[in-house]
Amino acid sequence: MLKLAKLLHHRGFHVTFVNTEYNHSRLLRTRGDLAGLPSFRFATIPDGMPPSDTDVTQDIPALCESTRRTCLPHFKGLLADLNSTAGLPPVSCIVSDGVMSFTLDAAADLGIPEVLFWTTSACGFLGYMHYRDLINRGLTPLKDESYLTNGYLDTVIDWIPGMKNRARTKAPSAIILNTFDALEHDVLAALSAILPPVYSIGSLSLLSHNQITDPALKSISSSLWKEETECLRWLDAKQPNSVLYVNFGSITVMTNSQLVEFAWGLANSRKPFLWVIRPDLVAGETAMLPPEFVTETGNRGLLAKWCPQEEVLNHPSVAGFLTHNGWNSTLESICSGVPMICWPFFAEQQTNCKFACDEWGVGMEIDSDVKRDEVEGLVRELMEGGKGEEMRRRAAEWKTMAVEATTAPSGSSVANLDKLVQALLLSPCQ
Repeated sequence: MLKLAKLLHHRGFHVTFVNTEYNHSRLLRTRGDLAGLPSFRFATIPDGMPPSDTDVTQDIPALCESTRRTCLPHFKGLLADLNSTAGLPPVSCIVSDGVMSFTLDAAADLGIPEVLFWTTSACGFLGYMHYRDLINRGLTPLKDESYLTNGYLDTVIDWIPGMKNRARTKAPSAIILNTFDALEHDVLAALSAILPPVYSIGSLSLLSHNQITDPALKSISSSLWKEETECLRWLDAKQPNSVLYVNFGSITVMTNSQLVEFAWGLANSRKPFLWVIRPDLVAGETAMLPPEFVTETGNRGLLAKWCPQEEVLNHPSVAGFLTHNGWNSTLESICSGVPMICWPFFAEQQTNCKFACDEWGVGMEIDSDVKRDEVEGLVRELMEGGKGEEMRRRAAEWKTMAVEATTAPSGSSVANLDKLVQALLLSPCQ
């Protein structure tokens, strides 16, 4: 979201970036001063969650429910303050995270455009769009635990309707997706048939890198965790295509036994690795690795609490990525030309994994009941096997297409961003 805001500011918009008080305080701890620029300012609203001073990821389902119930009046109050502040232009458009649906009501009250930015993949978003159809057909929720193992999850869904005339309430003016046309062409076409204008402007990382030149704007970072840049110097000392990067994102949690299985799988592979382990990675306790693991891996492995992921993925020594398949991580890996070992956790990550493995040819999946022998085998296959080599070739092809999509003047994402900006600037609602 912050990268999108920076791009819109670069295109001439005055931006007020609204965050929750909790996340804003985390940004202050990791990044320091967030004064921004004269026409790029930060503001906050409460999220309704119990106060906390801990630097951990909030419970996502509880957070979504809390924002749905409590945020609208606070957001309306903020908009009123902005519109009455001398020296600030009136709010003429709202761009919000797709799950922050309360912003639609606020935009409707002001009679201004509302654009929803869905941070999922297009394929994951299409799945969300049709979830109610699964419920109506009795396919979900699962009847009992046996449905997890009896083959039911392999049921093919081949009846997705077009829904061209389906009624919708408080539809946004547009939808933004962080993907590029070549990667998800068929899915984007299906979405465009049933939604308001859909603008695929990914990858936002590449687009920002190519378009934003202002040092002050480039310096505004969105990481909620303090990045340990020492890992880049460690990578500098490694051979090209020799290191496995391991990071399960900012939300995924696992059991301690799963952590140990991953650890010994990495150790037994005998391959160099950089492993990001958040303090809250293990559910309900601090992540702790066996002392024997540290002794066994020695200088072959490096552990970090957080790192500058895009720089790591683009480092020449990195040959593969063991990931949870969150969309940001998946897309960053594709745009860096790095193949993946996939361990999806929740939300649309399973869909991202399916596409990475079966459609794009850049992934191999680990069973959810992770075992060290499987981890070891997949790491070896990715790093030195024939399938790993083919995945690297496919990943390099996708990287080329991602760069083309975000390169002016003819890139598809560049053109789509141009169309989005024109639609917002020229909207009759303003």
